[in-house]
Amino acid sequence: MTDLRHRGATDKDLQHQTSEDKGSEAEGKERDGASDNETKSDSGVPEVPVSADDTPEVLNKALSGLSSRWKNWWVRGILTLAMISFFFIIIYLGPMVLMMIVLCVQIKCFHEIIMIGYSVYHSYHLPWFRTLSWYFLLCVNYFFYGETVTDYFFTLVQREEPLRILSKYHRFISFALYLTGFCMFVLSLVKKHYRLQFYMFGWTHVTLLIVVTQSHLIIHNLFEGMIWFIVPISCVICNDIMAYMFGFFFGRTPLIKLSPKKTWEGFIGGFFSTVVFGILLSYVMSGYRFFVCPVEFNNDSNSFTVDCEPSELFQLQDYGLPPVLQSITGWTTVKLYPFQIHSIALSAFASIMGPFGGFFASGFKRAFKIKDFANTIPGHGGIMDRFDCQYLMATFVNVYIASFIRGPNPSKVIQQLLALRLDQQLHIFNSLKAHLTEKGLLPALEEAA
Repeated sequence: MTDLRHRGATDKDLQHQTSEDKGSEAEGKERDGASDNETKSDSGVPEVPVSADDTPEVLNKALSGLSSRWKNWWVRGILTLAMISFFFIIIYLGPMVLMMIVLCVQIKCFHEIIMIGYSVYHSYHLPWFRTLSWYFLLCVNYFFYGETVTDYFFTLVQREEPLRILSKYHRFISFALYLTGFCMFVLSLVKKHYRLQFYMFGWTHVTLLIVVTQSHLIIHNLFEGMIWFIVPISCVICNDIMAYMFGFFFGRTPLIKLSPKKTWEGFIGGFFSTVVFGILLSYVMSGYRFFVCPVEFNNDSNSFTVDCEPSELFQLQDYGLPPVLQSITGWTTVKLYPFQIHSIALSAFASIMGPFGGFFASGFKRAFKIKDFANTIPGHGGIMDRFDCQYLMATFVNVYIASFIRGPNPSKVIQQLLALRLDQQLHIFNSLKAHLTEKGLLPALEEAA
């Protein structure tokens, strides 16, 4: 009997174990099936949800008889002309308005990217995180723009006691502000949301790196002269428009999987159109001091000035043509501004490498299954959708100026000398006097005086 009971218990255990094995196998198959489905969904291009039609009612009525393809073409065209007109207006209003617009665009781009993070990770309930995101934006802007104010408004800063103190300890104050935000983040960590909170912490910092740093470089380019701001931005706009036009009418060959609507025909057509446009625009703008002179602060009028004697970069010079072009045109030389030669490099980057900023943004949007960053501009998406290529261009222009254009700035050297103690200034004066005397320049200057 004992043996029978033992065998019966054993049989039950085996049956129970077998059922558990079958159940685990079924669960395993379900997990495998789920993982297979996830792999399949991740391996393919995710479907982008169709956003609601945000076209103004006036345009909807006017274009109601057209197909969706041509309707989108007209909507994009009309609003592109409106944005270009607005761009002309802010250029006319001067550099200060341009700087404010750049700051507003930066804040809107930051808002659009951060809101995507909130939506994707469902982080609305996280304690203090939205406040901390904007606090970090404030800290980074304080650091970058504080450096700019110190560099370009040195005399004004030295004249005002509070500004002088803030300038002297600017980096320490910036670090203290960031450290405060860092400690607030650590104190806000909740046990159930550690991973999510660190996701959003990294999301915020990458967004700051992309948006704030690039907008700071745009401001620096603007101070070098408005032409270094207008020509690169205009080249990106021209490439965007012409690539769309060539692709719309002649596009047949897909360019990249991330953007199925992009074609080789649009890419090549946009390249040649942008190079020609850059040369022509540079020729027109190089003749005006308003565009070519560095933006400086006038201490007497307490305002920005853009008046100077144009450098050699913006003075017409004769350039010899290659024999092939001489035989075609009959000209041996041609008059060009040296800046036009540089504009070829700017245009080429805008049309070849600039679109990769758009491809990067397309990959980002597809990763999170969204069509646009926002629906601020009908037919175009959000502000970030229009400025994804501009940020990459801003970095290139800043590096290009620092590498090939900018030289020592005497005014900044003088500003730094004036900030020294009187004994230090006297020591530098005697050293400079001895150097000039040794070079034989000082007697000549004294005789001329």
